[in-house]
Amino acid sequence: MRTVTVVGASLAGLHAARALRAEGFDGRLVIVGAERHRPYDRPPLSKSFLTQRPPGNVELADLRLCDRDEGDALAAEWHLGTRATALDIAGRTVTVDDGRTVRTLRTDGVVIATGAAPRTLPGPPLAGVHVLRTYDDAHALRTALHDGTPRVVVIGGGFIGAEAASSCAALGLPVTVVEAAPLPLVPQLGPDLARICADLPARHGVRLLCGTGVAALRDGGTGRVRAVEPADGRLLDADLVIVGIGVRPATGWLTGSGLRLDDGVVCDAGGVTVVPQVVAVGDVARCAGVRTEHWTSAAEQPATAVRNLLAGRTVARHETPPYFWSDQYGVRLQLAGRPGPGDAVRIVEGDPGDGGFLAVHERDGRTTAVFAADRPRPFMRLRRRLATDPPGSPGPSGTPAAPAGAPGAAFWPYCSAASGHRCAAPTPGA
Repeated sequence: MRTVTVVGASLAGLHAARALRAEGFDGRLVIVGAERHRPYDRPPLSKSFLTQRPPGNVELADLRLCDRDEGDALAAEWHLGTRATALDIAGRTVTVDDGRTVRTLRTDGVVIATGAAPRTLPGPPLAGVHVLRTYDDAHALRTALHDGTPRVVVIGGGFIGAEAASSCAALGLPVTVVEAAPLPLVPQLGPDLARICADLPARHGVRLLCGTGVAALRDGGTGRVRAVEPADGRLLDADLVIVGIGVRPATGWLTGSGLRLDDGVVCDAGGVTVVPQVVAVGDVARCAGVRTEHWTSAAEQPATAVRNLLAGRTVARHETPPYFWSDQYGVRLQLAGRPGPGDAVRIVEGDPGDGGFLAVHERDGRTTAVFAADRPRPFMRLRRRLATDPPGSPGPSGTPAAPAGAPGAAFWPYCSAASGHRCAAPTPGA
C-alpha cells in the first residue's frame, strides 16, 4: 500500500495512525477529522472539565492526546474540520467536504474510525438543550452550568447522563434525571449490582424518575427550554437540559459503499470488513457481532486492525475482555468482562453497605466479569486474570473462567455502573 487514509481523528483514529507507523508503514498517511481539533481525551469532558472553575479549569490543551512533536513525527496529512461524505471502494477514493470545497482523496487502504454521534430528541432545537460528546459540546455546557444556579434536567440515566448528573451535583445544582427504563442498566449490570449502586446519586441529592420517557420540552414560546414534560404528565421546571439517550454509529457517509452496515460497520474480530483493504475500529466498528463504546477498546483495537490491513487478510483478532471505568460521586467504578442476564453475582471483598467492594459475575461455575467500587488494585489483579486465563480454566474467583465467545455472553455497551440509581416511583401531579 502506498496510501492509507484514516477517517476519524479521535482516540481510535490516532491509535490507528500510530499503529501504522509502528508496523513499518512508511507511505502516505492521511488523517481526516470532522472536528477542527487534533485528537483529545473525551472522558474528562463529563467530569472534571465541567466542574473545575478558573484558574484551575481544564482546557483543550490539557486534554490533547499527542503534542505537536508527536503529530509531526507521524508525518501525516491532517485534514481537520473536514467530513468524509462517501467511500468508493472500486475507485479507491474517499470524498471529503471541509465546508468550502468537496474533494476526492485517492487511497489504497482505509481505516474507518468515525465514532458515533449523540441521539437527539425530536422537535425544533431549543436554547438551553445540550448534548455531550465533543469538546465544543462540553465547553458550551460548562459555560451554561457556571452561569448562575440553573435547574438541570438530565434525560437518560446511562453513561453520559449519570456522569453529567454527578458533575452537576458537585457544582451544587439541583438535578433531576429522567430515565425511561424501570431501573437504568439492569441488562448490563444485572439487578443485584444495579440496586447496590442505586444509593450513589441519592446520597448526593440527585433525583431520578424511572419508568417514564419524555413527552415534550416546553419553552413557553420563548425559544428557550423552560420545562420538561415526562410521559407521566408531570412538569419539571428546567433552565438547562442535558440529553444523554445514547449514540448512533457514524455510518451515514458509507451508505452505498458496499460495506455491510448494521448498528455500525460490520467486521470480523480483527476489524476487517468484507473488503480486506478497509478496516473499522472504535465506536463505529461492530466486530464479530459486538459493538463496544469503551475508551480501552478504541485504544486497543487499532493495533490489531492495522496489522490485518497491511497483511491484506485477518491474521490477528482482538479478544481482550471489555473494560470500563467511571469516577462518579467520589467513587471509582470499574467493570471488566461480559456479564450476562443469568449470571449470579458474588461479593468477594468488602461490603456494599460500608463503601467499596469487589464482585464477580458467575455463570455455570465460570467467572464472566469482575466489578468493583473503590477497589482499584484488587480489581486490576482480577481483570488481568480474566484476560489471560484460557477458556475453562480457574477464573479470578477460583472458578473456571468463561470463554470470550461463550454462547449467551452479553454485549457490554459503553456506559457507567453509576447509572444504576435508586428510582423514585412516579408520583401523579408531582
